[in-house]
Amino acid sequence: MIDEVKQRKLDQRYLAMARVWSLNSYCKRLQVGALMVKDKMIISDGYNGTPSGFENNCETEENTTKPYVLHAEANAITKVARSNNSSQGATMYVTASPCLECAKLIIQAGIVRLVYSEDYRNTDGIELLRRAGICVERVEEEIVIK
Repeated sequence: MIDEVKQRKLDQRYLAMARVWSLNSYCKRLQVGALMVKDKMIISDGYNGTPSGFENNCETEENTTKPYVLHAEANAITKVARSNNSSQGATMYVTASPCLECAKLIIQAGIVRLVYSEDYRNTDGIELLRRAGICVERVEEEIVIK
């Protein structure tokens, strides 16, 4: 078992990596990145954006998010599903707390721990994850990336 100080440093580093990954997003309103880690190995990653083959524009002319934009968590979960890895027992690191829909996916994917750095506009997703027995932690990023 890893001690608390080492775990916190790892959490901060993985969150910093998720923050870098979020920079791949073409979304203007909010760029979100996610990493999935199991046995100290990154097994998947994702960022919010449109499905493969669609235009790289997340917002409408009215500056609302297009309904088919995928969240970072959903992209990471679907990516691991296409691989030989299993998300069962993994930790997900995400730059913003998950929405309710992503929380449902996280539960179904067998993820046991979620670490995030920023609060989303509502807490429904966090409340559902906790109700499901998933360990949820908000961790401040140590490394600021601009």
